[in-house]
Amino acid sequence: MQSRHSLPITAMKASFEKTTEQAVEQTAAKHATSQGGLLPCLHEIQAELGYIPNDYLKNIASAFSLSTAEVHGVVSFYHDFRTSPSAQQSIQICCAEACQASGSRELEAGVAGVLGVEFDETHPTDNYRLERVYCLGNCACGPSVRINDDVYGRVDLASLPQLVSEAVQS
Repeated sequence: MQSRHSLPITAMKASFEKTTEQAVEQTAAKHATSQGGLLPCLHEIQAELGYIPNDYLKNIASAFSLSTAEVHGVVSFYHDFRTSPSAQQSIQICCAEACQASGSRELEAGVAGVLGVEFDETHPTDNYRLERVYCLGNCACGPSVRINDDVYGRVDLASLPQLVSEAVQS
């Protein structure tokens, strides 16, 4: 009998995909009969897998008798849901109206140039993911940035690299 680690990569990938699909379908079925069960379902899937796989949104939609677009709309609306595996650390730039009015558009436009990573990508060496979010609850002190669990206010493009560097090193 072979151990799982001795299987070819394609067989391991197929096994992972089948296990992932089963986990998504079981979780969706468990919550589908509850009124308002979609959000708890999505939270549970993300807690179990670390993200909500785009490839299985149709499975979730089917369980809830919704369209895939409706489920995608919920997943994309809430910034805490991810559709791909995340890095160990995250950098989130608030792009909501209050922060835009106080300078987040400049952060959005220049962040790739100063941090070396685009939105929704993981930096290859520092293992952080750059993400847009649409409210950090720090509107009076915008533009706001959250690095891991810490929220910073009045961040500008010049101060962002040092802020990130200090946060990802600690």
